[in-house]
Amino acid sequence: MKVRILISIVFCLLFCSCRNDMDKISFFDRKDLPQQSLDSVRAIRSQNGKRQMILTSPKVVVYDKPKKKTEYPQGFNMQIYEGEKKMVALISAKYAISLDEEKIIKARDSVVVIDYRTGDTSYLETITWNSAQHRIYSDNPVKSVNGKRVTYGDGFESDDEFTMPYIKGQRGTMTIEE
Repeated sequence: MKVRILISIVFCLLFCSCRNDMDKISFFDRKDLPQQSLDSVRAIRSQNGKRQMILTSPKVVVYDKPKKKTEYPQGFNMQIYEGEKKMVALISAKYAISLDEEKIIKARDSVVVIDYRTGDTSYLETITWNSAQHRIYSDNPVKSVNGKRVTYGDGFESDDEFTMPYIKGQRGTMTIEE
């Protein structure tokens, strides 16, 4: 009699206690979890042994599902080079996302673009780099400062080597000495 009661209790515990509520565990969906999470990243892109770009970021998160993307939740700094040692531009932002399959990087929040050849520093809300088209652009307002000259525009466009930067709808003030 005692054995039957003991066996009944064991079976009851086995079949009743191991139950998963799918609503409670759904937040562990694999497609929402990153494939990699990296801290203090420094990536160098070069071609034929010549440095083209150095990207640094405090945190990088890489996702492979549902679409391949790389997130820079704490921002980034990107130095663009012409030749081995001549830095021609710097781009920084507080947040960015790279849509890997489309070859597009979108940056936002306090975007700063410094063109060292012209001395221009541009401030933007957002900027997009399409590496397949070798194009950097923004359709949002831009403020550009070069010494005492301050100009405003309705957007920004350049090739990805910053050889031809252009501010759309440029207007502003310029001091001319007589």
